[in-house]
Order: sequence, then structure tokens, then C-alpha cells
Amino acid sequence: MAALEYDPLGQGGLPEFARRFRNGEISSEQATWAYLSRIEVLDPLLGAFQHVAAEQALETARAMDALYSAGTDLGPLMGVPVAVKDLFVVDGMPTTAGSKMKIDDIAGEEGPLVKSLRQAGCVILGKTKTVEFALGITGVSSAQGTPVNPWDARTPRLPGGSSSGSGVAVAAGLCAFAIGSDTGGSVRVPAAFNGVFGLKTTPGFFSTDGAFPLAPHLDTPGLLTRTARDAAVAVAALTGKPEAHALPVEALRLGVPQEYFFDNLDPIVEAQIRGALETLSAAGCRLGPVSIPEASERERYFPAVLPACLIATLGRQRFLAGRDQMDPIVAKRAMSGLDVTAADYLALEAQRARSRQSVSEKFTGFDGWVTPTTATPPPPVADLDDERKALDLALGMTRNTQPANYFACPAVSIPLPQEPGSLPIGLQIICPEGADVQALSVALTIEEVLGTSPAPDLTSFLS
Repeated sequence: MAALEYDPLGQGGLPEFARRFRNGEISSEQATWAYLSRIEVLDPLLGAFQHVAAEQALETARAMDALYSAGTDLGPLMGVPVAVKDLFVVDGMPTTAGSKMKIDDIAGEEGPLVKSLRQAGCVILGKTKTVEFALGITGVSSAQGTPVNPWDARTPRLPGGSSSGSGVAVAAGLCAFAIGSDTGGSVRVPAAFNGVFGLKTTPGFFSTDGAFPLAPHLDTPGLLTRTARDAAVAVAALTGKPEAHALPVEALRLGVPQEYFFDNLDPIVEAQIRGALETLSAAGCRLGPVSIPEASERERYFPAVLPACLIATLGRQRFLAGRDQMDPIVAKRAMSGLDVTAADYLALEAQRARSRQSVSEKFTGFDGWVTPTTATPPPPVADLDDERKALDLALGMTRNTQPANYFACPAVSIPLPQEPGSLPIGLQIICPEGADVQALSVALTIEEVLGTSPAPDLTSFLS
């Protein structure tokens, strides 16, 4: 069995690393070496990274150590090794957006979110894989490769997309946390399938400048972390906003949707979600029914709008010239964007605007809504061999996540604690538009009541 370096943030997360770093118990260089060693051993088996910038990362880590020794403290993320989805430009690293097509002119220059990582003192280990152009929820991509879900070494399972590499990297302990993006579930589905925490933000909370755009009005950068606590620390450090804190569980009021979100659940998911709700209720959380029939509108909206937006981003000529290089499923979906008329697009956006207004009023009396993140645990990759089944799977994976994007709401996926040998399942919280810090506070409360999820057992991959 190959020797595996310890995970520097495997116990205690960001707060514990910050304490150890400041007490001289660990340096940024030591943490970076440890993660690079884990990447060297595990990533040939898992394929989470598109690009590893070892020399650049070590240089930054040494600079952080020297800076702190000289008396400069950049805050709780100083010296922390992180990864960035290969949709975002990082100076000195290639940007592919998961494609073989040349898109450097579209992605532009390094944007504010990546710069905020640098300003906070983070060490960027490299770029994680993404489904091509972020247009895919399963995580499968023939263009640049599909990361391996680390929860099952015997049966290859879907990692979720499009932030597939970020989800796998965080779950396998290949970085402290990772940046992802979410246009219809692309942070929350990989979070749920890989047993980690995922934050989808309100549009505009984090800047999308310096990232390849799928649908600019829907794209939302987000975080994949071990826990809600780590996400709260990271968000405060990157934005300058006050850090989220847990609410008293007796003060927590959650709406339980009465239609759509709980339909056609896998029995295992349904049992665990119901069990989690019972535990929260017993602890004092108040649960109440809420009706959101507008959620089903996502079924007409996303299949038309996302392909049309991608064609607008790439340009018709570039797309037609390069489609033979693309993942065939992504190319097929994108092709449908050529048939979307301006009238159709505008009608869909007009309906969305009306629904956003009506839905915002339904949060009255609730801190958020609680739902399963996905209808199933991570399915086997082989389930996609049947084209009809593959389409049903993909539609089912975004059933509960796309409504939050449609309503422009922040949302989180919280990993439920699992017994050994079980597959990960996510609990989703959707909060009112703009209530991103509130979403983290709700998640922290739930995390305190339910507990945190263990990391996957990686020994089977190494034997």
C-alpha cells in the first residue's frame, strides 16, 4: 500500500489550522508539502486536478511563512492550501473550462474572487476539473476526464458536476477547501455526492469576473468545504463581512415544501432526510409547510436558457467549428441553443421575474426551506450507459437544486453523518435572495444538532 501523508486540516478544519499556524505547530510550507504529497499519491487514482502548480504553491507558502514571521498576519486563511475550479483564471496556470477548445479570450484576466484568495494569504495548489463549459451535472466529461468519487473504490460512482474536481478534492483531503461555481446545482450536487459542504451564493455575492461564463445572470461562484464552520470562516475572510454564527435551534424556523422537492426520492434518501428533520424538530427547530409550485418552472427554463447562453458566449462560428472536439453530451445540449428564439427566451425570463417576486414572499415566517439536495445517493457511472436512463438521472439530479438558481436564492448542501460503508447524502437549505450569511447561520445550527460527516475511507484505493 502506498504511504499517504496526513491531511493537515483533517481534524479541526480551518479554525484549528489557524491556531496551530500561529502557535508555530505547523507552517504553510509543511501543509502545502503534505497536500502535494497526497495529490501525488491519490490524484492519479481520482483525477480531481486539471493542473497542479507545485512550485508556485511552495513559493507562495514560503512567502506566507516569512511574512507571518516578520509580523504580518493576513487573517484566518493565511497559509491555507486551496484549489480553484478550472473555470476561473489563475495567473500562471492554464484555463481550459474543461474543454479542448481555445477559450482564453473569453475567460479574460484573473478576477476579484481569486485575488481575494491571494489577499487572504491562501496558497493555490492548482486547478480542479470541471465538466466542459460547466454544462453538466453528472460530473462525467470525455473532453478532459471524469474525476472518481472517493466514496466507493469498487463501483465507480458519479462525482456530480460541474464542480466535479472540487468536490472530489475536498472529500479526499487534497486541499483545505475549493472554489466552485453553481448555475443549476454545480456546487451543491458535487457537495452532496462527495459528502462535503457546499455553498451556492446569491448572484453578485462573489464577482464572476475572471471566470468563463455559462449563463452570466445565473452563474454564482461558491465554496466546497469540509464543514459549514469552515465555509463561515472562509466567507468572512474573503468578503470582509461579519462571520456567520449558529442560531439557537429553538429559534430556527424552516419551511418544508409540500410539492416537488420530496417527489420520487430514493428510499434511502427519504429515510435519512426524514430522520434529520425529526432530529431537528426534537431539538426545538420549528418546521412548517410551504407551497412552492413555481419550482416546476425550472423544467422549461433551464433546457432552453443554458444552451442559448453558452452559444452566445462561444459565438455560433466558434461552436460549430469546435463541436467535434467537445464532449458529445455537452455538444448535443449546446446544439439545442441554436434553435431558441429571442421571443422564447424573453418569455421565459419574464415568467422567471414574476416567479421570483411571488416566491420571495413565501419566505415570510421562515429562516429558509429544507429539502433533500438530490433525490438519490451518487449513482454508478455505468447507469449512464443507457441513454434514456442517463437523461432521467441528469434531470433528477438538478430537480431540487435548479429552483434556487431560478429564484436567485442562496442555498447550501449539508452532508448528513453516515455509517461506515454508506454513501453520502446532502440536506439542502434555501434562503431568501441576498441572505447568504443567514444561510450559513442556519447551516451552522443544523451542523451542531446533526453532527459532521466523516471523510471517506481511502484505503481501498491504495491497496
